Amino acid sequence: MNKVNIRGVDHFFQFTESNFSDSSRPVLIFIHGWLLSHQYWTPLIDRIKDQYSCLAYDLRGFGASQLPDDSLTFSFDLYSYAQDLQELLTQLNIKKAWLIGHSLGGSIALWGADICSEVVQGVICVNAGGGIYLKEEFERFRKAGENLVKFRPPWFSHLPLFDVIFSRMMVKRPLNLKWGKSRLEDFIRADEKAAIGSLLESTTENEVHYLPQIVARLPQPVYFIAGKQDQIMEPQYVKHLASFHHLFQHHQDNVYEIEECGHFAMLEQTELVTDYTVKIIQQYHTNICEDKMLR
Repeated sequence: MNKVNIRGVDHFFQFTESNFSDSSRPVLIFIHGWLLSHQYWTPLIDRIKDQYSCLAYDLRGFGASQLPDDSLTFSFDLYSYAQDLQELLTQLNIKKAWLIGHSLGGSIALWGADICSEVVQGVICVNAGGGIYLKEEFERFRKAGENLVKFRPPWFSHLPLFDVIFSRMMVKRPLNLKWGKSRLEDFIRADEKAAIGSLLESTTENEVHYLPQIVARLPQPVYFIAGKQDQIMEPQYVKHLASFHHLFQHHQDNVYEIEECGHFAMLEQTELVTDYTVKIIQQYHTNICEDKMLR
């Protein structure tokens, strides 16, 4: 992996360059979810890398992008993570991009599209939605998540069957055991300040209610991929957020629901997510090329 320093933190990333010699094609930027890392995009990238260059990176405080030991203070709200993304695109000199975000990464992608409108041509949110604040449910969710992060002794990763448990959590059908091990490792090594901060700061009432406003004003195409059996981000909440975008309001279906799929669509239904991703991006890439030819 490569690294670049962004606002005091070394961010690790994996750039896969396509063999397709077409400079007009955007780079696909993959953004992972809470307590995860860039590696969960690997199966999808392996299927799409011949057509598009791909960049997957670890968010600040997650995966290999660990916080420094000094006294630097950080904000962990969605806007701050979107600023990291903006700086990453700048430092890597990426001029055209589509953002593809999973769960929390989907919200970061929406913010990123808002502040990087000249670079970001579109967004695909995977298992991401929201916009509805249910006070009691959110308070329980925030408290449970905070307790989960605080009680993570390193020896967790050595306990028998814990990798099996993580391979079955939040999915319709069990993942390959290697993903259970990866999820357990990423869960253990996530920085506590980043894990709790991103959870609490992204789920305030103001943040939840502001996300639909961003979706409503984005001029770029925004699509959503939902798992029909996703119990973390249920399809109804995905559709709710999607409904604020102009594509939905102009009767264009910008939500794809996948059967036999929980909260990890890119691992559970890699082929379908790949097909939808290519279909969506090629549609707009073709339109852009045709517009240039007509000018």
